[in-house]
Amino acid sequence: MTTHHPRPAEPHRRRRRRASAPMAVTTAVALLLAACGGADTGGGEMSDAEFNAGETSIVNPSDATGGTLRYAISADFDSPDPGNTYYAFSWNFSRYYARTLLTYTEAPGEEGTELQPDLAEAMPEANEDATEWTVRIKQGLRYQDGSEITARDIKYAIARSNFGPQALPNGPKYFQELLADSEDYEGPYATDGDPLEGFDGIETPDDHTLVFRLDTSFSEFPYVLIQPQTAPVPPDADRGEQYQSHVISSGPYKFDGDYRPGVSLDLIRNEEWDAATDPTRRALPDRIEVRIGVDQNEIDQRLVNGELDVDLAGAGVGPAMKGTLITDENERANVDNPQTNTLRYVNVNTVVEPLNNLACRQAVLYAADRDSLQRAWGGDTGGDIATQIMPAALPGSDPEMDLYPSDDDKGDLEMAREKLAECGQPDGFSTAIGARADRPSDVSTAEALQQSLARVGIDAEIKQYPSDTYTNTQAGSPDFVHANDLGLTVYGWAPDWASGYGFMSKILDGDAIREAGNANISELDDPQINTWFDEVVTIEDPDERAGIYTQIDRRAMEQAAILPAVFERTVLYRPPNLTNVYYHAGYSMYDYMSLGTTRE
Repeated sequence: MTTHHPRPAEPHRRRRRRASAPMAVTTAVALLLAACGGADTGGGEMSDAEFNAGETSIVNPSDATGGTLRYAISADFDSPDPGNTYYAFSWNFSRYYARTLLTYTEAPGEEGTELQPDLAEAMPEANEDATEWTVRIKQGLRYQDGSEITARDIKYAIARSNFGPQALPNGPKYFQELLADSEDYEGPYATDGDPLEGFDGIETPDDHTLVFRLDTSFSEFPYVLIQPQTAPVPPDADRGEQYQSHVISSGPYKFDGDYRPGVSLDLIRNEEWDAATDPTRRALPDRIEVRIGVDQNEIDQRLVNGELDVDLAGAGVGPAMKGTLITDENERANVDNPQTNTLRYVNVNTVVEPLNNLACRQAVLYAADRDSLQRAWGGDTGGDIATQIMPAALPGSDPEMDLYPSDDDKGDLEMAREKLAECGQPDGFSTAIGARADRPSDVSTAEALQQSLARVGIDAEIKQYPSDTYTNTQAGSPDFVHANDLGLTVYGWAPDWASGYGFMSKILDGDAIREAGNANISELDDPQINTWFDEVVTIEDPDERAGIYTQIDRRAMEQAAILPAVFERTVLYRPPNLTNVYYHAGYSMYDYMSLGTTRE
């Protein structure tokens, strides 16, 4: 996962492919996706904070309620609307006011990627070939105004975020891709009548049951149900992209006033939330405040000074503070340096000339100085050099894969020049590198790559954009990419869920290419990779699926569509007043829902 007023969001460029006859998905799926109970840390002893303790344990466990939890971010939400967001921090934060069908287990380590019910009464039930999934939701769930949450509200939420020319642009479109009998549905904004008429891919036989009917067997479908898009939306309250101004809460907190883009978002308790129905939300603070558009260096300093509790972006402190915290013995105990499932990389566009030539793309990968790219991310504390796409923790990852090796990771300039000659650009060529202006490490990565490529005559101009629009309007818009010659774009990606499909499909599958909010920024449309993505989720055996994910990773590297930089290590600062702090593998940052504070 990455990273409006209703406006057209173009459908996929190619008609959806239909997979061949589905294969049975039986007991192995149920075992793979079985939920585990949340970690119980209430009333435990206060732990002694140590460097990186939050990667594997809960720091300062506490049940104490009260106080104000203070967040800040240098950019902004892509949208606080749960149906219109794709940034990992937004998925994490939206749980304060948006409950989803399923959610991750509350626990550090690998357990945190396991699933459990949230709005759902129990885990989904699949038919024999996993083409139909039934979910029953709990009774007695209520919105902030006391009205009942129904299955139809969840169906409506999925419709508004996935279907029709005015579908919300920022989030993924898994439901659009997977649901049967929905290709002609024009979305809830296309009619003055019943907004769900013609939306037959989800059935609601009663107020507490949803039946998802899929085009084909999809063994990993329960992971799709953790998405914020499954948070209920009362149709009468929906205002399209303006709904973000005041989202109607189904969780323990509600908006205090309106969201003010570029300024603030404040939350207070939702008295209609029933803790007995919610096993994963501690809801410890009385109030939550987010300040938006604060300079990253100021955020870092305010964290250390005790004037702030959490950096909302979850990407860690900036370069100026990293070295200080790691080396300061008085602060190291308040620092975590976890290895995340986030790949920091550069998209190499396969359509923008001359990078539409494979040899030119390969020249970029050979010329790249991976050592300098790692240093741009803070050296060893910033990340581990990546030579493949999938993080090591995901089944099918091959850390030994290195198709563009070089001495000391400095780049193979001789091979780069050979590839330039092969693609008809022996003297090099010009292109542009896109980066998020408010992400210092992104900019440093662009600068390091610019210097690397200059060694073989590739002249790369750096163009900077704000991160809150980058994924949708600049890097995420193929038209903008082409018009501005963005042959290279600095990016980062965390899994939508912990599998090769959950990590790679949106950035490598040709069917994922979109005209807005595009995450396949390289515009890779490789028939073999597309076929593998279609086939892999019909396969019952997880080991067989892992083998296909290895093949997809290797072929994408052979196509030089992505230049991996590092598998990120973040430097996260946790002020001493913060309670229940731990790194959550599902969100690749702290678990925001567990946090409390000892400050008033």
